[in-house]
Amino acid sequence: QVQLAESGGGLVQAGESLKLSCLASGKTWTIGGMAWYRQTPGKERELVARITRGGVPREFGDFVKGRFTIRRDNTKNTVDLQMNNLTPEDTAVYSCYAPAQGFDSWGQGTQVPVST
Repeated sequence: QVQLAESGGGLVQAGESLKLSCLASGKTWTIGGMAWYRQTPGKERELVARITRGGVPREFGDFVKGRFTIRRDNTKNTVDLQMNNLTPEDTAVYSCYAPAQGFDSWGQGTQVPVST
């Protein structure tokens, strides 16, 4: 199995930047692509960014609009999400996701509140 642990969340002001990190452990060699999702109360979970096993960004949510980047370091088993020019609409719980050998692994999530 694979375990995922996010870090880096916290309160920021609108316009500021924040970097989230996801550390994978366990059977990391079974992980393929990885992704960040986010969810706010009353809304469905939505994709933020997706990256391939080889570290190529593949897909971003429409709301990203060039503000976020995703990077992966397979030597450290990490995937980072750099978020710039944050707005209050980005307030959410951000979670790391990794499918591995038919199992979906999720981190517990990290909160990112963005104040005006």
